[in-house]
Amino acid sequence: MRNVIAIDGPAGAGKSTIAQALASRLSLPYLDTGAMYRGITYAAMHANVDIYDTNTLAKFASRVELDITDQSLVVDGVDATAIIRSPEVTTSVSIVAANSGVRTEMRAQQRLWVEERGGGVVEGRDIATVVFPDAILKVFLTASPRVRAARRVAQSGGDIDEIAEQIAKRDKIDSSREDSPLREHSDSLVVDTSELTIEEVVDSIHVAYKARLQQ
Repeated sequence: MRNVIAIDGPAGAGKSTIAQALASRLSLPYLDTGAMYRGITYAAMHANVDIYDTNTLAKFASRVELDITDQSLVVDGVDATAIIRSPEVTTSVSIVAANSGVRTEMRAQQRLWVEERGGGVVEGRDIATVVFPDAILKVFLTASPRVRAARRVAQSGGDIDEIAEQIAKRDKIDSSREDSPLREHSDSLVVDTSELTIEEVVDSIHVAYKARLQQ
């Protein structure tokens, strides 16, 4: 088993918040794989690459240099930490993330990142099912659609109904794509975060992790 805690789930389920808090508690490296896809999206838009041109986008992604840490993302030497959260990137990232060539490249980089650090808390949408099926602990976070939309509004503002519609659209794309669709692993600890505090969620995962270490 690899010393990886794999955390998957849909948008707004609390993956980033929980993963960062858990990594801090356990003193483990933290990797936001979604930021990597956002980085490729930003780079493609900046270079005027057609994200609907499957082959061109895949080749382009293999040439993009991503330097990701717990708190930042540098894309081809440019600090893109803030810009990858822009509405423009958010609108297009699901298209980029559905590209099989891009996903193959990102998976290789994610595995190398973890190998170099000896483990970590890794969050995304296919971490337990595809990237690290040998993770010591697999977690699937979820929450009600309304709660997820409300969290996004609290983070970035906007109309809750519009955000809910965007989330529903992203869910459909993520769960129906041919390559690595969003789904829970049969071995995943499923946590509904709708009515739980951050600490309660982190506690439940921490307990499960300690139990796995003792097996």
